[in-house]
Amino acid sequence: MHPPLEPFDHSWVERPDGARIYWETSGNPAGRPALYLHGGPGGGLGRGGYRRRFDPDLHLIVGIDQRGCGQSAPWAIDALDQLDGNTTSAVLADVEAVRAHLGIDRWLLHGVSWGSTLALAYALEHPDRVTELVLTAVTTGARAEIDWITEGVGRIFPEAWEEFASLARPDERVVEAYARAMRDTDPTVRARAALAWEAWESTHVSLDPEWTPGPMFDDARTRENFATLVTHYWAHDCFLARPILERVAEITRIPAGLIHGRRDISGPAITPWMLHRAWPGSELRIVEHEGHGGVHEMELTREAIDRFARATLDAL
Repeated sequence: MHPPLEPFDHSWVERPDGARIYWETSGNPAGRPALYLHGGPGGGLGRGGYRRRFDPDLHLIVGIDQRGCGQSAPWAIDALDQLDGNTTSAVLADVEAVRAHLGIDRWLLHGVSWGSTLALAYALEHPDRVTELVLTAVTTGARAEIDWITEGVGRIFPEAWEEFASLARPDERVVEAYARAMRDTDPTVRARAALAWEAWESTHVSLDPEWTPGPMFDDARTRENFATLVTHYWAHDCFLARPILERVAEITRIPAGLIHGRRDISGPAITPWMLHRAWPGSELRIVEHEGHGGVHEMELTREAIDRFARATLDAL
């Protein structure tokens, strides 16, 4: 990985609906623009380790905290009455607002997990704004993927899933039950549901070789905010009008690198495999010994981003 670095600038873009979208820039102000899209939904930029995947001499590195989380405002749990306005279309519009604010014409997109779905959705919406795509722990937001991670994988963890699924009514999907609970007017209901969601997340990633037991979040507010956003998006099939895999032909001219762990039981390798087969010019790298976004996957991600940058320099 590249050495750690700190942003040289950061601020917020004000949106018409009152949301404030946090952005930060690092690396070379005159470099090739590259955007990082974090996972979740609701994961946030965290401590900024994503910057190490970009050569700071070659790239203008942009990070965005997606609406409702991180340093963007308001948080989802602080504005539940506005949650219906937090959709994929709204986030894509936020990304475009940041791009225009920074005066960027085109950029490389790098997304991890949910961020890879968002990167694909952005490329489909704005193909002329994307130079390359580098997607890690690949997802496409399809209902089959959501139902697998919330229900199907319960076949492997039946004890934990029985407890997790007990919140659902007979006539609803498990993820819909949690989305409903996370909007309950009773804060104790929301807190219990957030804890149960965290426990399930910890369970289905537990076969990852790098998994370590323990809570995923440092505090109750972050846990609840994450659960609110991820269940909101998943219960609505990530607000995608059409499945991404049905539209891949629209963006196959964009160079793409796909990196995924064979042991990613939460998001099986069939997703990047199907995407790759529909995208002949893409490169797929499967890391046999890792799960959902391991260390070697991130190193391959860095290599792919660097390779695209060098190819541009060689063409000049």
